[in-house]
Amino acid sequence: MPACVLPDDLAFGSFDPLRDPPAVHVLLRRAYASGGGEVADFDTWWPGLLSDPEFDPGLVFLVSDGAELAGVAQCWTSGFIKDLAVRADLRGQGIGTALLARCFSAFVARGLETVSLKVRGDNPAAERLYRRIGMIDA
Repeated sequence: MPACVLPDDLAFGSFDPLRDPPAVHVLLRRAYASGGGEVADFDTWWPGLLSDPEFDPGLVFLVSDGAELAGVAQCWTSGFIKDLAVRADLRGQGIGTALLARCFSAFVARGLETVSLKVRGDNPAAERLYRRIGMIDA
């Protein structure tokens, strides 16, 4: 399992479904703006997430610098990593790896034996990250 280490000025935070969805949505939209995924407008995205039977707020992992969201990983209860995004100016500092470690730990605690995800062809950086931590094509 990868290390769960963040740069000194960043910290993990708990997801609050009453406070955090707008910031998570903005980060996802910005992260996917140049490829790698897509996110519907907020009024479609948030109700869709809430109504999905695999959504669990306890499987949304946040990293922030105290003032602004730096990264997010949103997972399904089945062991699927639905979204992983890191703010563009903070990429390459281990935030994605640390978020994945949090996801894996949560899945192990829930008794899950496998983790899955999808990567679009227009997102080679994500593919490199997943291969670097040992994920394989299935």
